[in-house]
Amino acid sequence: MRTHGWGGARPTSDEEAVNRILDAADAAIGQRGADMRIADVARALGVSRQTVYNYFPGSGALLEAAATRSGLRFLGPLAEHLSGITDPVEALVESLAYTLEWLPGDRAIQVMLAHDFTKASTGITSDACVRFGHALLAGLDVDWSDLGLDDADLDALAEYMLRILQSFMIDPGRPPRRGPVLRDYLRRWVAPVLCSEIDARS
Repeated sequence: MRTHGWGGARPTSDEEAVNRILDAADAAIGQRGADMRIADVARALGVSRQTVYNYFPGSGALLEAAATRSGLRFLGPLAEHLSGITDPVEALVESLAYTLEWLPGDRAIQVMLAHDFTKASTGITSDACVRFGHALLAGLDVDWSDLGLDDADLDALAEYMLRILQSFMIDPGRPPRRGPVLRDYLRRWVAPVLCSEIDARS
């Protein structure tokens, strides 16, 4: 375990060290967005930049890890909200709508999905983003295999959902859609893509 520095309060494990680094990264992301630097995190923790580099090879990896942690923490409340929805169209619409209504409160995920994240990673189609989307879909009560969709199809559907999320983040509309208006829009214009694919498999 690497314990140098830490402002006199050394972590008791590598897991604690990583979580403290990610907490500091969350604060830095809140202030600087994708321009967050390793130096910002190190300064907040009272450690050297090298200490942070021991755990994360660069700011891009740190941004991705912070966003992934936020996303994984979101999966629990999302799964609870979507529990019992077995219709694939309604599940897709509600998962998109609920996520879009949650996103404004999570800066790390915003940075991961927004256009400026391409400076640090591969952007909206990064492996971390697709893994997050796949986990979201797999956690639904929809029987995807019964509909003829396999893991590769869920990866593609996750990518499609992420692109929709990114589009809404860049331009949420004038005025931004929320509640029933947002869900009606998604049901009318986004869901038909999934319906078409399901029909093609049947």
